[in-house]
Amino acid sequence: MATLPPEAAGDATAKRADLVLEGGGVKGIALVGAAVALAEDGYRFERVAGSSAGALVGAIMVAMQQRGEPMSRVDDIMRTLDYTRMLDRRGAGRAFRWWPAIANGLGIVFNQGMYHGKYLEDWTRGVLRDLGVETFGDLAFPDPGSALDPEQSYRLVVTASDLSRQRLMYLPWDLQEYDVDPDTFPVSRAVRASAAIPFMFEPVTLKGRYGVSTLADGSLLRSYPIEIFDRDDGLPSRWPTVGIRLSSPSNEQELAKPITGPISMILSLVYTTVDSTQVRHVNDPANVERSIFAKPRGIKWTDFDLSADQQQLLYDSGYAAARKWIDEHPDGMHPGVKPERRSHP
Repeated sequence: MATLPPEAAGDATAKRADLVLEGGGVKGIALVGAAVALAEDGYRFERVAGSSAGALVGAIMVAMQQRGEPMSRVDDIMRTLDYTRMLDRRGAGRAFRWWPAIANGLGIVFNQGMYHGKYLEDWTRGVLRDLGVETFGDLAFPDPGSALDPEQSYRLVVTASDLSRQRLMYLPWDLQEYDVDPDTFPVSRAVRASAAIPFMFEPVTLKGRYGVSTLADGSLLRSYPIEIFDRDDGLPSRWPTVGIRLSSPSNEQELAKPITGPISMILSLVYTTVDSTQVRHVNDPANVERSIFAKPRGIKWTDFDLSADQQQLLYDSGYAAARKWIDEHPDGMHPGVKPERRSHP
């Protein structure tokens, strides 16, 4: 029987931390590289929060860790994801796939998204099932020392945007408010909702107390929920939160990105809104200090035709960024950098 690494076995020498993963489309592979570097340095992740790509990677990470598998296996699993199959059209859009402009328009008009998103949800469900995880009940985290409410005791939290009620959702935390049992809600469905980039992928519907809600990309309202586990009950945090970002600090000069057509315009509008609504809290000096900036260069978050070399480039960029952060924080983060939060973020 193989010896488990400290982060998988719960070794007392492991550096305990909560982990937050930013959304970023196909760039999410960089999150894996960074997480592997942290695990190699002895980190064990008690809870993970993420949005979009961060939700997908985070779900696999917590399932792997709960299963006692080394973090390096997350990379092996992510390499089996066929990004080209994520662009799965249906109905009239599939019939016009040879004419992308028409197919895209039909998908948006009839299905609220160019692509179905079924492949991603099915792939995620299969991977998690093989690791013993199907619903959030499988990721319950009894933690009496936490400042979080008992109904928030899960190892994974993902963000989603409820477009019908114009509000941010934390899944599974907010499901009870909708009269939906969080313990029976599929993790793969939550990941699918968090990754539903507006107009690109069909949104997810949720039937509950308020009627039928339309759930879309969590990055719209909170791409990087770095403060989600912060404590505010006056007690010191038992362990720190570390975040991995796929974007740069706001003071970095960015080159202009040309708008090449209506779809490009729509996506630019979406992500301009995302950045502008989050710049203040993510640029707090304490949040910058506990953030790893794993920004890959030369690859767009919508480059679904990734080659094997590009995937490796993404992984390596995340790994290198985390190693740099580790070298700058040889003793890890002090838990008191940010005061675990009781109230809902």
